[in-house]
Amino acid sequence: MADEPQKKPHLSALVGHTNGLTKPASLAAATRAGGGGGGGGSGGGATASSKKLVIKNFRERPKLPDNYTQDTWQKLNEAVGAIQSSISIKYNLEELYQAVENLCSYRVSATLYKQLRQVCEDHVKAQILQFREYPFLTHRNDSLDSLLFLKKINKCWQDHCRQMIMIRSIFLFLDRTYVLQNSMLPSIWDMGLELFRNHIISDKQVQNKTIDGILLLIERERNGEAVDRSLLRSLLSMLSDLQQVYKESFEQRFLEETNCLYAAEGQRLMQEREVPEYLHHVNKRLEEEGDRVITYLDHSTQKPLIACVEKQLLGEHLSAILQKGLDNLLDENRISDLTQTYQLFSRVKGGQQILLQHWSEYIKNFGTTIVVNPEKDKDMVQELLDFKDKVDHIIEVCFQKNEKFINLMKESFETFINKRPNKPAELIAKYVDSKLRAGNKEATDEELERILDKIMIIFRFIHGKDVFEAFYKKDLAKRLLVGKSASVDAEKSMLSKLKHECGAAFTSKLEGMFKDMELSKDVMVQFKQYMQNQSDPGNIDLTVNILTMGYWPTYTPMEVHLNSEMIKLQEVFKTFYLGKHSGRKLQWQTTLGHAVLKAEFKEGKKEFQVSLFQTLVLLMFNEGDEFSFEEIKMATGVEDSELRRTLQSLACGKARVLIKNPKGKDVEDGDKFIFNGDFKHKLFRIKINQIQMKETVEEQVSTTERVFQDRQYQIDAAIVRIMKMRKTLGHNLLVSELYNQLKFPVKPGDLKKRIESLIDRDYMERDKDNPNQYHYVA
Repeated sequence: MADEPQKKPHLSALVGHTNGLTKPASLAAATRAGGGGGGGGSGGGATASSKKLVIKNFRERPKLPDNYTQDTWQKLNEAVGAIQSSISIKYNLEELYQAVENLCSYRVSATLYKQLRQVCEDHVKAQILQFREYPFLTHRNDSLDSLLFLKKINKCWQDHCRQMIMIRSIFLFLDRTYVLQNSMLPSIWDMGLELFRNHIISDKQVQNKTIDGILLLIERERNGEAVDRSLLRSLLSMLSDLQQVYKESFEQRFLEETNCLYAAEGQRLMQEREVPEYLHHVNKRLEEEGDRVITYLDHSTQKPLIACVEKQLLGEHLSAILQKGLDNLLDENRISDLTQTYQLFSRVKGGQQILLQHWSEYIKNFGTTIVVNPEKDKDMVQELLDFKDKVDHIIEVCFQKNEKFINLMKESFETFINKRPNKPAELIAKYVDSKLRAGNKEATDEELERILDKIMIIFRFIHGKDVFEAFYKKDLAKRLLVGKSASVDAEKSMLSKLKHECGAAFTSKLEGMFKDMELSKDVMVQFKQYMQNQSDPGNIDLTVNILTMGYWPTYTPMEVHLNSEMIKLQEVFKTFYLGKHSGRKLQWQTTLGHAVLKAEFKEGKKEFQVSLFQTLVLLMFNEGDEFSFEEIKMATGVEDSELRRTLQSLACGKARVLIKNPKGKDVEDGDKFIFNGDFKHKLFRIKINQIQMKETVEEQVSTTERVFQDRQYQIDAAIVRIMKMRKTLGHNLLVSELYNQLKFPVKPGDLKKRIESLIDRDYMERDKDNPNQYHYVA
């Protein structure tokens, strides 16, 4: 007969036998009506009819056999005792598990749990005796005895854990049914922990001895000794498992001792060691403590432990470390040590801030030594560039490109570079000149471009950019007029950088200079065609650069005595040029002239590339072989100091076309100059240094004075512009507005002078009632 599919799974017959015990069932399945197969079932041939399922309760609850509970507990008790004594269990573990399940099924779980707890408690209580009998030491430093004690407590703990795992496996049914349903009761495992904590670890002598021993082992390890780390891991795991024992009894003391140890160590080593060695030690200590957390301490200890080490070895000594060693690390470019300094200081509250302050002070102090010492002027710009490269590298490699360090570096550069007004701007202009001049074979085009980019970064820090412009313009004029530019591309590139940095107004005159040079080339093409149509073109090949006066530096005209051919050629050019551009005025700048002369010596023919003043002196020797200083001066009309420098270049330099009598480096009154017919030189064309093109002190002063004059004009214009717009303004507001508009540094006293000057010239007037109030005069 086929079985009827079970439709109601919670209604079923529960009949079974285990060790002669019938499991209870409150519901039993009755026999089906008709006794045949169910609807649709095979066999029997009975007709389908409605089924009735009658459920009846037991008339009375089945009872356990006499003494079953007692006998079963006896078996279980014997098994627990065997486990606790580490001897073999007589009974099959499955049989024992089933016995627990049977007892729980007949609702004796509470009694069973209570009995089990009592047995475990009795066993744990008995364990304390071995520690009470243990000889307690008066000195914690008797490490051998302490180690034996730790091993004993660890064995006790390991045995207890192993025993509780086995006991729980037997009483698992009790744990999963009865204990889970009763939130007030600890699980069997937690009960075991509670008993161990209450009767062994909570014993003050045992607890103190255990924690003393653990701390002693850690102290020995910190002093470099090898210790049993697995023992430490096991004992500290025990304290963690026993809930608050680790936090309240161990961790607090551990952190206190750590604090004392590192406080003393920090004070001592700061005196004994240099900063790099000290920081290396701090790093080592932090790594060691981090390893301790990973190896045997509870993870929750990591944060307070590391904070303690950082505070005592770093936080307490931040200023002292930096004062003692930062300057040396930076001076010597100790990249790895600086990296370590940054990393360690970044770990401590306020560490990065104090490092920033010292970093800024170092840059200002070091930079000031470069800028303010006039003896270093020759190398100032190169030293600034090298210093900037150095700090950039430190920021990138050591300080992880931290924006705060970058910004403070820029502020510090700006501070120290402007401690000496004007000079850095002037020297940067000259440095650019040295790099852009022809004959500069130091760098390729790409390297030159990189150098110019670096110079622009230094240039950005300067307040008086108009000083740079004045000197740059003067040097650019020389490069353009005597054809000494290394590369037109490099010149244009520099101009583009300046325009990008300072705006079109800043470079408009410089661009005008280039424009003049381009236009001059076109003029000379036309002039050469013009000369070919002349009846007497002459022997001199003349090239003229037409300069717009407003674009170029101001040159002081010098009247000299040109020979007749030169004068005639000048007039021809003047007629040609003014014929094309009427209304213009030409002013010849003899100081900028230069020429190529052909000469004959005993050795053969030579060509000399010389200035106009050198030309006039040498041409005299076509008329005679010897002339005195006074005769040359009268014939050429060259100004005294300029003539002395010119004669020095011809008679005292490397290429001595003239012989000075008497010999000597300086040209004195009464000196005689003789043509050197025996002159020899390996080159055919010889360039004789144009001393007059070298900057003199007077030139330097005049350039600076021109800048000062230009600034006065700019201040005046700014005051008038502001007053015209505002009509009436107080002194302080006017000064504040001027500071915003002016692009160069200016003192309040200078502004006051310009205001007074404009009042005197009736551009503005004081208020009659309030002298600090100004009115614009229309």
